[in-house]
Amino acid sequence: MLKSIFRALLSTTFLILLCCSCTKQPQSPGLPFLVVLGIAQDAGYPQAGCRKSCCARYWAGKEERRLVTCLGIVDPLLQQTWILEATPDFVGQLHQLQEANGQNITSLSGIFLTHAHIGHYAGLIHLGREVMGTQGVPVYVMPRMESFLRNNGPWSQLVSLNNISLKSLSADSVIAITPSLSVKPMVVPHRDEFSETLGFVIAGPNKKVLFIPDINKWELWEQSIIEEIKKVDIAFIDGTFFKNGEIPGRDMKEIPHPFIEESLLLFAQLPLSERRKVHFIHLNHTNPVLMEGPEKEWVLQQGCKVAWEGQRIVL
Repeated sequence: MLKSIFRALLSTTFLILLCCSCTKQPQSPGLPFLVVLGIAQDAGYPQAGCRKSCCARYWAGKEERRLVTCLGIVDPLLQQTWILEATPDFVGQLHQLQEANGQNITSLSGIFLTHAHIGHYAGLIHLGREVMGTQGVPVYVMPRMESFLRNNGPWSQLVSLNNISLKSLSADSVIAITPSLSVKPMVVPHRDEFSETLGFVIAGPNKKVLFIPDINKWELWEQSIIEEIKKVDIAFIDGTFFKNGEIPGRDMKEIPHPFIEESLLLFAQLPLSERRKVHFIHLNHTNPVLMEGPEKEWVLQQGCKVAWEGQRIVL
């Protein structure tokens, strides 16, 4: 009798757990998703020539390498992939993107570039005749970036050999890359020596993601980062430096990113539900939030997050 009751209880518990698992987190294998392929500043981690304790930890085997900031977009049903930024770590990131898709796809449906600083476009070299020898890969750019690529080698050879096909972007104009996926470029203030600088809003069937890896101080932007965060579900934003003085002996006014300390002070006005959207990305090798420690813990205590490689957002 007791064994029968016990078996009945086990059966009932199993059914309850099964039902809960089905309703707790709906599976969405066919929905497009975004994957984080890198989180470091243009030069990655460790950085060339760095003999500081931050990079010494890597050489001592105490920290893992961090790839340069990059996002990938995957549409599993259409078997298409896009990449936001062509970084110096393009080789590994393209492989990650293919692995994330679960299919042996060697081609890219398109590349979106934010600007002409080394960590954001230098990976285009791998599309040329010396490596992949691609044909007509769409590369989405603003006018100054387009002119830069057309008129400066070795990038001009990618254009002349049709390894890449430059696609013009207009600020705040939505580009539909599939019936359910779109990308909107937004011009942001930055050191624009060679090109404009963009952020992007990536929109899927259910979620929107803001991506601003590089920007000058928030108050120099004509738009409000507070309001932009409210419009999206996730925000990957510039966290290059944690605080002023992080690079001894160098005037940090020359590299005027918003310090994470400043951003957290600004975002304190947001409710916790909005702060949870914020993921700091584009982290310099000196930034302590690259590693576990009190600075990263403080960011988490404020309700914000630090992006991580392999992070996925179902769109």
